[in-house]
Amino acid sequence: MLQAIGLTSARHRGLQPAVDDLTFEAGPGCVTALLGAPGSGKTAALRLMLELDPGRGITYFRGRALHRVAQPAREVGVVLGDVPGHPVRTARGQLRMLCAAAGVPASRADELLDTVGLAGLGDQRIASLSPGMDRRLALASALLGDPHTLILDEPAEGLDVREADWLHGVLRSHAARGGTVLYTTSDAKEAARAAGQVAGRVVSIDGGRLVADQDVVEFARTRLRPRVAVRSPHAARLAAVVSREARAARRSVEVVTEASSSRLSVYGSNCAEIGDTAFRHGLPVHQLADEVGDMGPAVSHVVPGGPARRENGADGNGLSEAEAAGTGSDGPNPVGSGPDRAVTAGPDPGRAEGCSPAPNAAGPDLPPPIRRRPARGPLRPVRYELRRLFGVRTTALIMAVAVVASAGISVLLARDGRTPLPNVLAAWPSLLPLPPAAICAGLLGALSFGDEFRYPALAAGRGTVPRRLGLLLAKLVVSAGVALLLALLVVVASAASLRLVYGSDLIRIPQNVMSLGVSWSGLTVGCAWAGLLAAGIFRVTAAGVAAVLAVPVLMVPLVQRMPKAPTARSMTGLPGRLRELAWPHWPHETDRWVLAAMRVVAHPVGTALTLSLSVLICAYLFTSVRGRVRW
Repeated sequence: MLQAIGLTSARHRGLQPAVDDLTFEAGPGCVTALLGAPGSGKTAALRLMLELDPGRGITYFRGRALHRVAQPAREVGVVLGDVPGHPVRTARGQLRMLCAAAGVPASRADELLDTVGLAGLGDQRIASLSPGMDRRLALASALLGDPHTLILDEPAEGLDVREADWLHGVLRSHAARGGTVLYTTSDAKEAARAAGQVAGRVVSIDGGRLVADQDVVEFARTRLRPRVAVRSPHAARLAAVVSREARAARRSVEVVTEASSSRLSVYGSNCAEIGDTAFRHGLPVHQLADEVGDMGPAVSHVVPGGPARRENGADGNGLSEAEAAGTGSDGPNPVGSGPDRAVTAGPDPGRAEGCSPAPNAAGPDLPPPIRRRPARGPLRPVRYELRRLFGVRTTALIMAVAVVASAGISVLLARDGRTPLPNVLAAWPSLLPLPPAAICAGLLGALSFGDEFRYPALAAGRGTVPRRLGLLLAKLVVSAGVALLLALLVVVASAASLRLVYGSDLIRIPQNVMSLGVSWSGLTVGCAWAGLLAAGIFRVTAAGVAAVLAVPVLMVPLVQRMPKAPTARSMTGLPGRLRELAWPHWPHETDRWVLAAMRVVAHPVGTALTLSLSVLICAYLFTSVRGRVRW
């Protein structure tokens, strides 16, 4: 059961909210269509329900708000727009990455690829998939955690009849298993087709407000009015003749001229009567078809339904009554048979009133539910982050560029003999604000959040990217590990290049190697964290890179210009005083580590980096708390 209560989007500059006090329900075992014209607030309502946008109101998923659900992927499956993934990632790699995020076995990815018909395209890149295949992969992503509720935004938009029929079948199958399905559409006839066999509901909204909440039978009876679509080169004369004969016979017939001057819509008549009238007056007819027209959300009168008729050459502007009623035809391609069968909009005889699982709903079989629920643990987000990071070639390419560039720069710096050896090994000339390793580590950190905001992967998890503490810690740990690995590779590559070019006499181990190692590691890890946090705050990779470059360009000069005391005080004896304050007494060897860390922080770059990280952490926490949807 999905309950949306009082959804109201935030006002912007005095404008009316996109969603205004919207309240409705979507029951289990039921396909619910959220119907509205483009701009009516359908997508905004879904984003409010998923707590992606600020606003008021609350949505309960089986009695719990989304931020109260420990594992959102197991409760809600979401499809918002195109498939949420990096275009160079493979379909199988994308699903396995999301399996790690949802805490399900990686074999689930292969099951769903087979279910959605992508078993042979698992190694294809996302960018190479057609729109129909792209939508299938998005649906597989939503079904990974075996969720109870499916929320889809315009899932059939841009799909052909075959793909749309397949998609509607999957939705009906999920509802038949007792699940809840809510999807948006701007086509009233599609809403009647999609929910027909599962006795679904249609929630109509306009201007962000609720207009009607009806079961599909009542919706089709009150809003989808039978009509005859006529196309003739003499449409105006035919309209006058039909109207005149209807008045003479005292029949209620309405003739509407469409935007095209050659097309008419006739209400209250049928194809036989219109054809006989055109024949008697010698008027040619190029098209004559029974359709069901959308009367709009303001329609309140009831039009009794006539006998089922089959569409004969309709051009897509209406739904044939045979499709609306779900009956077959005696033609060579009857409705309800074959891959292009229409979906019935009539009542299901095997169902009671309301929404409950249907015993024999049409559609493909879904993968079996996940019986064993893995235990929660800290490694689940770490596995997800590792798959996200190394699932594309970007990470390896950035690290390779950093290592090669550092090796070349170190050889050039050692040529004049005036650059200190630590700067040579780090490939840090005075002309650069930061060494290549630190810049690349910051770029990888920025991509950690930036790529996810650009290609969102976890739409149902507390924001476009879930800002949970576990995921943030996983990103910090993985980015720190990659930064340390990159720092080590750069030093090793620089030393090997120097030994190859100038011999082994140049490489000498300095006495303060421990302090230098801590400083070098702290610089790379700090830059990676600065890029990660800035990209998480501003939701773009460029902001993370800018934050990394701002440390030496802005923060270091600011720290250096801070007023200094006339006499400097020494921190000698600080480790001993800290040992006296601490309850557990650490060994004396730890004193060197404490002093090395203090020297790193006391350096202008270290101080600037520490201040930057402190500000970014506070800003990240502030935006995370402020962005939560509250009642």
